[in-house]
Amino acid sequence: MTGNSNGNGASYQKEGNGNGSYEPIGNSSPSGGSKKWLIAAVLVAVGVAGLFFTHKTPGAATDAAVAKAALPTSKSGKLKLFDSTGRFLLEDYDAKSTFASFLPSVAGYFGKPVWSFYVNRGQAIATFGTLSKDFPILEFNPANKAYQLTPFIGFRTFVRGTRVGASTGLSTSFQVEPFAPAGSRNLEDENDDPDKPKRIMYVGTNEVEVQEIDGVNGLTTNVKYFTLPEEDFAALVRRTTFANTGTAAVELEILDGLAKIEPSGGKLDWGLKQMGRTLEGWMGVYHADDTLTKPFFKMSTETSDTAKVVIEQHGHYCLSFIESADETATLLPIVFDKDKVFGKSTSLQQPAGLHASSVGEILDNPQYGDAKTGSSFAAIRKITLKPGENFTVASVYGRADHIDEVSTIADLVTSPSWVADKFERARGLIDDLTKGVETTTVNPLFDGAVKQMFLDNSLRGGMPTVMGDVDSDKTYDESSEVKIFHAFSRIHGDLERDYNSFSITPQYFSQGPGNYRDVAQNRRNDVTFLPRLGSFNIKMFLSYIQADGYEPMTVEAVVYVIDDPDKAMEIAEQVTTDANSADILGKVLNGGPFRPGQLFALCEQLNINRTLDNDEFIQPIIAEAEDRAMAVFGQGYWADHWDYYIDLIETYLAIFPDKEEELMFENELRYFFSTATVRPRSEKYVLDYTYDGTSKHVIQLESTYFDTEKAAEQEAFRDQNTGRLQIEASWQRDREGKPFKSTPIAKLFLLGAIKFAMRDAWGMGVEYEGGRPGWLDSMNGLPGMVGSGMPETYELYLLLQYVKSVVDKYDRHVVVPVELAKMVATVEEALATLDAAGYEDPEELPDDVPEPLFEYWDVVASARENYRNDVEYYFSGNTTSYSAKKVSKMVGKWLEEIELGMERAKYFGTIGYGDDGTSGIPAAFFSYDVTEWELNGNRNDVGLPLVNAKAMTLKRFPLFLEGPVRYMKTILDDPDALVDVYERVLDSGLRDRELKMYFLSATLKGQTYDMGRQIAFAPGWLENQSIWMHMSYKYYLQMIRGKLYEQFFSEMKGGGILPFMDPTVYGRPLMECSSFIASSAFPDPGVHGQGFLARLSGSTAEFMDIWKHMFIGKTPFFLNDDGELEMQLVPALPSWLFEDEGSDHDPYFDEDGNHIVSFQLFAEILVTYHNPGGKNIYGEPPKSYTVTMTDGSVTDVDGPTIGTELALKIRRLTGVESIDAYF
Repeated sequence: MTGNSNGNGASYQKEGNGNGSYEPIGNSSPSGGSKKWLIAAVLVAVGVAGLFFTHKTPGAATDAAVAKAALPTSKSGKLKLFDSTGRFLLEDYDAKSTFASFLPSVAGYFGKPVWSFYVNRGQAIATFGTLSKDFPILEFNPANKAYQLTPFIGFRTFVRGTRVGASTGLSTSFQVEPFAPAGSRNLEDENDDPDKPKRIMYVGTNEVEVQEIDGVNGLTTNVKYFTLPEEDFAALVRRTTFANTGTAAVELEILDGLAKIEPSGGKLDWGLKQMGRTLEGWMGVYHADDTLTKPFFKMSTETSDTAKVVIEQHGHYCLSFIESADETATLLPIVFDKDKVFGKSTSLQQPAGLHASSVGEILDNPQYGDAKTGSSFAAIRKITLKPGENFTVASVYGRADHIDEVSTIADLVTSPSWVADKFERARGLIDDLTKGVETTTVNPLFDGAVKQMFLDNSLRGGMPTVMGDVDSDKTYDESSEVKIFHAFSRIHGDLERDYNSFSITPQYFSQGPGNYRDVAQNRRNDVTFLPRLGSFNIKMFLSYIQADGYEPMTVEAVVYVIDDPDKAMEIAEQVTTDANSADILGKVLNGGPFRPGQLFALCEQLNINRTLDNDEFIQPIIAEAEDRAMAVFGQGYWADHWDYYIDLIETYLAIFPDKEEELMFENELRYFFSTATVRPRSEKYVLDYTYDGTSKHVIQLESTYFDTEKAAEQEAFRDQNTGRLQIEASWQRDREGKPFKSTPIAKLFLLGAIKFAMRDAWGMGVEYEGGRPGWLDSMNGLPGMVGSGMPETYELYLLLQYVKSVVDKYDRHVVVPVELAKMVATVEEALATLDAAGYEDPEELPDDVPEPLFEYWDVVASARENYRNDVEYYFSGNTTSYSAKKVSKMVGKWLEEIELGMERAKYFGTIGYGDDGTSGIPAAFFSYDVTEWELNGNRNDVGLPLVNAKAMTLKRFPLFLEGPVRYMKTILDDPDALVDVYERVLDSGLRDRELKMYFLSATLKGQTYDMGRQIAFAPGWLENQSIWMHMSYKYYLQMIRGKLYEQFFSEMKGGGILPFMDPTVYGRPLMECSSFIASSAFPDPGVHGQGFLARLSGSTAEFMDIWKHMFIGKTPFFLNDDGELEMQLVPALPSWLFEDEGSDHDPYFDEDGNHIVSFQLFAEILVTYHNPGGKNIYGEPPKSYTVTMTDGSVTDVDGPTIGTELALKIRRLTGVESIDAYF
């Protein structure tokens, strides 16, 4: 029930006239809220509080209010970890260890998002804005500052109340600030005031809420935030609910809103940090009408000190009102002058201005908004709540292109039930997007974690979305009209990862760029959840392979082009309503690349009259357009970007095993063209002093350089109208100017050949010669140490195994660039020379590289460098065709050489503090000291001499978890070997015995700083011997892939995997991954086990793969002995997901009394497992199936597999409603 007296939200204005009608502020007489009133009220409050509570048990009022709140409690009486809507609960959130997180910035396909980050301090929201942190509405601050500042500069609520006692007739007055730091409990002090309010945070997938239960004052305050969904303007919506939990009526006056709000005025983040006071000179508060209800915060002009002056038209607004279910709400006045609230309290700790006056007096006197940062407090003069009544103040914060838009937005948001309906849609929107993994077990916390992991995985890699021909069942590979667009993607810049600059476009189909390795990993299972995606990801990522064997750093969303002007005009006429609009849109479509959101934005900007239905407008355009991949070089060449291709291919083949030959041989892909070139060794082996300055050594520096001649080549594709480089500039051509293309199998062979030629001098690790390390990017010094990585070797082994299997299976030629064939011929000659030399490894391997191996390395590295020189700008266009037998023979020999290198790596092992090298655990990294060299007469850019290496010696490192993780991928078919590795790791320095988790590395004590930044951190922090969740989850994934079920589920339930960690230790919602957990190696034991760096971690990619293995199985579709497609579900589910004594939730049963769990397959087919007795189901298929179609027909399948006809229908989602599997 609301506290509105007349149903229109205007009762806050009720004065002496008693009719509740709105009185213009200019005509309002001063209310009774004077300084004298305030002093008297405080005295009365103190006196009556003494009368009422002198004889009450301390904390009784709060305990009673908490009990009355009916919070979700477990059978033991404790507060549950989740509520009925699946939100995670954090009790006493502001009294516990800090954490930061964010709302997902998902406003729907036809919505415009804001970004927002929150912390468990104050009223949660620490910063929000549009596009990037350069455009804040509330200033972006890194986490360490946000924890301090949020309770003061963020959202604040000030309440002054007067209560009439029902029995005594006495009135009591109080003045409180809900969620203020002063009211936070001190959980470490047993003598802490028990009458402090109870505070709880609720974290949902698309919302965050904080609640304060104040038993002393009989007031419960809830503040809820969500991203406005599916509107053509971006906004953060805040709902503040005040409930009278006392036994008598209470009269309130309230200020509720932002203590500081930034204006619109170009990129502000740098200026706010570096010249904030000067910046205020441009600031002003404007108004959309002559009331105080529609303030518009903007700068007069942008602040750039250039000849071109940009007048600022955009602005930030705040619209507040009391929600009504059946009446149009009346806007509340806004206090925009923070000095009127805080007075001279520049710390903003106390509302000194409000203490000296009433809300009415503030409203009735002038406010000033020039040359200072404003505030945005919704003001309520007076409202009365009876016992049990409540009301909600809704505030909509956003950015408008012009002040004239504010009134239009206001008319919409104040319509009856608008906020409540939008909130429900915000919840439903995420439910719709995550229905692909809807899971129902006996553990709702686990089910919620699956949903959250899928969402976060999609935010990091993008949500795959079918566009164009959306209504058919055809895949991306079957129809040119089926397109795939990844929406809602974002780079993981946040309060804790303050070094990353995220970008979230405030447009329809919002998206932002992502790091290559992040996107490649997190899209691994796209096809598992959306079969219509087909081979889209494989084709895109393989096209990014460059001629030199590297890839760009940043992946952007695909763009679309329509090159044919007649087709562009034809489509434009179809989706517009007049000839002029068709003409304009036709030119736009034919004028260059576009994304869906950009088209909608251009329609607004150019006044194009389009069809009203959004789908009817955009889908025909996308269906006719061609899609083009987009990427940006960035900086340096990371050694691991190609590591994830086999994962993508294996996942695809688990759904489309019958399409492998077509994928590998019937497609042609381009080569990405970056402006960076890898230097040959003679230009990057630098002679310099050691760090102590006592001697000289050779290090590898400046491995890549900006190639001006490549940039000149791209200039041919600069658009003369826009000044921008066209898409074609990013793809390598032959000498005739045509894009050079190869089949996927040829590109994989090229990649494998180049990486094989990049093996280090001992033939073990793949060299980090492109300037950047692999997955563990904190080893940034390793390339300088002439380092190499075994993780890449293990992935190379898998890559070449796959290439060999494909050519052996299909016996088809592989056509490669002639330049590559020349390099391969040199590699083959070098291998023959090495064989002819008769070299064999001695029983005890020396650290010094034997001369035959060094000579082989030198020849092959030179061949690689010569090849790169040949294709630096163009391919010749000539090719060489290898027979399948030739490829198989060459690759077979390469695999033997790699196996030999892997054995050497086992011999050399690892060396570290407490590690004598006998652990038997695969090493991750090596480096080489150049012990002999000769000056080559050249110098680098800073004048240091360059050398040619003549001899090398090996250096080893401590244990890193990545070593065994990647190695385990090569032995998945050897259970004994897997168990051996698992037990060795369990008993090694990689095991955190206190936390029962796994370190990213063993202790790095004694290592030198030149290995990278991770040694600069304290042990247990960031990459220095912490629990890096992504690599730990990779380890757990290999366990379940290798069928170590008992070990895997013991680790999972034992707290190694969310949501089974201790919430009081983890310190953040158990449904959300963090990047790392402070390990027991950290000096402060109070931090052990706490998670840091919120979400958007690669952990989610591994978790979703784990989920797939648990609920679906590794290969749900396969070819039988006759080459026909069949389907088989092979779950791996522990008994405690069917029934768990430790769960508050009752198990689910079918009508026959069998335990059941269920999940959604392909987001549309309900799959239910029927498990008599609720036993473990570890890697076994069902005994039978019942498949129910949407027309009601039922097919019973006796046996563990589903035949071809039905399997094809399931894969195509053709009329299949549910599958019941019986064990």
